Amino acid sequence: MNQQLAGYAPTPAAARMENHGRAMLKVAMASGQDLFARTGSMVAYEGFIQYEPNPPAIRQIASQWVTGEGTPLMKCAGDGLLYLADYGADVVVINLNNDALSVNGTNLLAFDAHLQWGVERVKGLAKFAGQGLWNVQISGTGWVALTSRGTPIVVDCGRGEDETYVDPDALVAWSPALKVKGKRSFKASALIGRGSGEAYQMAFSGSGIVVVQPSEDSTDRLRVQG
Repeated sequence: MNQQLAGYAPTPAAARMENHGRAMLKVAMASGQDLFARTGSMVAYEGFIQYEPNPPAIRQIASQWVTGEGTPLMKCAGDGLLYLADYGADVVVINLNNDALSVNGTNLLAFDAHLQWGVERVKGLAKFAGQGLWNVQISGTGWVALTSRGTPIVVDCGRGEDETYVDPDALVAWSPALKVKGKRSFKASALIGRGSGEAYQMAFSGSGIVVVQPSEDSTDRLRVQG
């Protein structure tokens, strides 16, 4: 039996963050290299790792991050290997190099604690929602892990002059340098996604990437500040 399961055994860490299969994240933890991760995402760990749910630093920064359960992040610290997952969703690992990424909070799995981050209003969409829409922006040099409901597509918006339109329910992340505006469709035949009534799309232009998942979650992808 051990031989039959050998292919699923842990492998030595080759990077700070990497995939173990498509739906699990492996993080090489070390003293002084703390991590912020989605609360409840830990599925296993080796070594000595401590967890602090909703620490004061997160509560202060994310006071505008509205969810039904509070700020969904925990601080992880220690030495060993940490395994994270989110209900079988695909895991996408990104190594930022003095770069920035804007992420839907529901798609954020983990990121290095030394990165700069905050909850910011999505510019260009205020007229489509009463109080505006909010996202998590992460910048600096370090590792970020996202989740996607299925294998995502990464659209390079710098390859042409045309705008890229995305259903907000399928949006995972994008480059903050992109220009964003909202588009409203009234014809039923032009609806994108599920539901009825008016359809909303986000239009991206400029130089950067947009990460789109092949799923339209029924929950709000962009949190509305109440």
